[in-house]
This record gives sequence, C-alpha cells and structure tokens, in this order.
Amino acid sequence: MIRLAGIVKSFGELPVLKGVDIAVAEGSVTALIGPSGSGKSTLLRCVNLLEVPEAGELVIGAETVRFTGRPLDREAVRRVRRQTGMVFQNFQLFPHRTALGNVMESLLVVLKWPEAKARARALELLDKVGLAHRADAWPAQLSGGQQQRVAIARALASSPRVLLCDEPTSALDPELSLEVVDVLAQLAREGATMLIATHDLRLAARVAQEAVLLDAGEVVESGPAAQLFSRPRQERTARFIATLGHGAVPG
Repeated sequence: MIRLAGIVKSFGELPVLKGVDIAVAEGSVTALIGPSGSGKSTLLRCVNLLEVPEAGELVIGAETVRFTGRPLDREAVRRVRRQTGMVFQNFQLFPHRTALGNVMESLLVVLKWPEAKARARALELLDKVGLAHRADAWPAQLSGGQQQRVAIARALASSPRVLLCDEPTSALDPELSLEVVDVLAQLAREGATMLIATHDLRLAARVAQEAVLLDAGEVVESGPAAQLFSRPRQERTARFIATLGHGAVPG
C-alpha cells in the first residue's frame, strides 16, 4: 500500500498541493490526471521525495514518513527511494552508457551487484520491454519510444515496490507512444504497482484501475477509472475529459 495523507506543498508563495489524500493498493495502477499546473507531477515526485512536502504523511510499505517542515533523515529518504522506480517524461538516459549499461547502472553502483548478475538482470528486463536486440545501442541511436522503454527497464531493475511514471508518453508521437503503452499495459497485467501522472487518457483508460483528477492542487474526483472516464460524478471531471477526449475514452 502507498498512501499520501494531507500532503501540502508550495513553491515559494505558490501553493501547489493543498492537503491531498490518495492511496494506491498493492498490485494496482492509479492514474493521476488533470490540467497542466494541477499538481499531479509534484504529487508523484513527493512519493520518492524528489519533492518534500511541508505537511502530511507518506506511507510506503512498512515505511512511514511524516512531514513537519524540518529536514528529513537521510536514511529514511534512502529507504523510501529503494522502494520506488521513476520514469521521467524526457527519458533521462545516460548518453555515455548503452541501453544495457543504463539498466545495469543502479545495480552496479547502488546495490553493488556483481557485474555478471547485473548484466543478466538487465538483459532480462530489456527482453521484457522488447529491446534485447538493442542492448548495445547508444541512446542517440534509439527512437523516443525505445528510449522510454529502456527507461522503464532501468526503473524496474531494482524490483521497486511502485513504479512512478511522470507523463511517460507526452514526449512521443502517437505511434511511438503506443510502444510505451503496450509495455505499461503488460506490466499492469503482471500485477505491477504503478502511479502514473498523464494527460494521455488512452494510456490511463487502458492501464489504470483507479483514477484521480487533480485541479489547482486538490482532488476533484477519484474512483474506478472506467467509471470516472465514462460516468464522472463531478462536472469539472466531465469537462476535463471532454476537452482531452472529445467526450469519449477508447476501450
């Protein structure tokens, strides 16, 4: 279980999250949707403490972190980050590492695995995302969709409790984004726990069991994704979905 309770976050004088509560069940996928500036990416980054809230509480597995405005214990931060894998909008692969090297990096540097064991794990994950045949390619030699699939493999390398995806398809054209959607859908079928911030309702509808609409740093509506997309309770939700999907979310 991943739970965020009463999360408050500001940047200077600008309040970004205003007491947000969400929970992600183990083995499920939750989509965070909402307009630009709604706070969904910031909330996602609060889970692995890339952003530290001023108030609230984070529970991830057996770890509980309470935010009081004071600096966090470094070991507590490490314990949280060991349980998360992050997929960024713009891939953020190491340009001087091959696809294989990118996936091996955290296993070698952070977990101190032997090289042979790290290599075997990395090749297994590249095969999972359909890129074992490009293991020796440099990021510059890969398409955007392929780079994002390498980034997903890298995020999975340490077997995180939850995979955090920040707009994983927004930097891709529709054809390439389908490659990434297919990989995430397969992970969902295998029971991976994911929290995905996205504008892509096709991705959210295909992959997520639960959805949360954020607007101006507050939860407007949450519930089963199929219900929220097809029969939203709130007018604000209906307007947002209509704006992105012209009133229809594909199955």
